[in-house]
Amino acid sequence: MSTQYATRPAKTAEPVSQKPVSQKPVSQKPVSQKPVHPVEQTVEILAGKLTAYSIPVLRISLGLVFLVFGAFKLVPGFSPAEDLAIATVEKLTFGMVSGDFALLLTAVMEVTIGLTLVSGRFLKTGLVVLATAMGGIMAPLVLFPGELYLDNGVTLTAQYVFKDIVLIAAGLVVGAHALGARLHRDA
Repeated sequence: MSTQYATRPAKTAEPVSQKPVSQKPVSQKPVSQKPVHPVEQTVEILAGKLTAYSIPVLRISLGLVFLVFGAFKLVPGFSPAEDLAIATVEKLTFGMVSGDFALLLTAVMEVTIGLTLVSGRFLKTGLVVLATAMGGIMAPLVLFPGELYLDNGVTLTAQYVFKDIVLIAAGLVVGAHALGARLHRDA
């Protein structure tokens, strides 16, 4: 028996326009030809950690300084800067705020700054308070030159005030970060 197969004409499809496919190599990280030295590898790891954690550590450290110094001022007679703080606030407010209330105001400002920096909550508000406080903290350099400068140098109180320049610089870095600036490493 013979089998017959019926043949149907093949369907002709419309030609599909094909765009040439570019043969780009899959991007890969360049393979280093020489092995990475352990010291270089350690430096890279350390740089990554510093980039990630240095500003939060700075923020918390600065907050702890303000928190402790502010807490000292809450206990009468406990802060070595008590008299200077009172005199500065009295002078800056033209005598409207004086004595124990001036010290309490300073303490509350510093504790507020400390809490916002340590916790990271209400940070921008804390930074505004910090900016205000920095003016008052540096004011004795101008307001009380006779008590800070001697013929043969500066007093211990002046040195105490001068070191606050570091606090201002730290506040600027923390403030810039809070407003969106980011620390990044060059490749």
